[in-house]
Amino acid sequence: MGSVFENPMRGIAFKVASVVTFVAMQTFIKLAGTGIQPGQVTFCRSFFALFPIMAYLAYRGQLRSSFYTSNPIGHLKRGTLGIISMGLGFYGLIHLPLPEAIALGYATPLVAVVFAALFLGETVRIYRWTAVIIGLVGVSIVSWPKLTLFREGGVQTEQAIGAVTVLLASVLGGMAMIQVRKLVEEEKTSTIVLYFSITASVMSLVTLPFGWDILEFEPQLFLIAAGFCGGVAQILLTESYRHADVSTVAPFEYTSIVLGGVIAYFLFEEVPTSSMLLGTAVIVAAGIFIIYREHRLELQRRSARDLSA
Repeated sequence: MGSVFENPMRGIAFKVASVVTFVAMQTFIKLAGTGIQPGQVTFCRSFFALFPIMAYLAYRGQLRSSFYTSNPIGHLKRGTLGIISMGLGFYGLIHLPLPEAIALGYATPLVAVVFAALFLGETVRIYRWTAVIIGLVGVSIVSWPKLTLFREGGVQTEQAIGAVTVLLASVLGGMAMIQVRKLVEEEKTSTIVLYFSITASVMSLVTLPFGWDILEFEPQLFLIAAGFCGGVAQILLTESYRHADVSTVAPFEYTSIVLGGVIAYFLFEEVPTSSMLLGTAVIVAAGIFIIYREHRLELQRRSARDLSA
């Protein structure tokens, strides 16, 4: 049995477009400024993402059916993990150089492999374990220079805290990915996407009493643009999986580090360090190897199904 996807190049194009849009979202959040509460950023990212998402679902005639769910508790769990991960990640994004925040975010799929073995009982063989360990070494190479800045004070301490929050965000993001894998067994992708944005919007309002800022026009516009980009990027990502399988499009996620580096240099005058470049190369190599192994295993499973049929 061959692949059910007939236009992988279109899938790759949608994936690259989603990466560009996600990086644009991150850029807008950094442009909004450093003094904004993470909960406020998270609300804008989630609430304004609903507009393109709901317009897209209405265009496909799926809006009404996407509101139906048989597992509201599952969506609540996924939303709770996702919203905390998002808030921590945004704090790190605001206080870290853009390429480093992107690189540390690559730890999420590595952590997801570990959690899949622990909580889903998936068989993870020596090849993938080795890739995960190597990838985490790369994460250490990127984060260690920042973690040594705790005693410096000022901006250096904020960057150290930012590195820790991004790492915590990756751990929670890995747990959220496991919850999504449970949800897809009984829920549509559109339902998962819609309910996450709704849940995140509502839950982020809990942080309102803790000091949201009254923003000027420009920072508010940047946050609205970030939310809109987040929704559009999610749509583009969904479309990419409609035209090509995951193993085909997933490696293109790593183009974000190149784009992020260019934007960081020209907009924020952030120059990548040697440790950041080395660590990122190690993380990307480990991630691509895991994607390759997943692809090989899926081919073996398909072959086994064909033989049994």
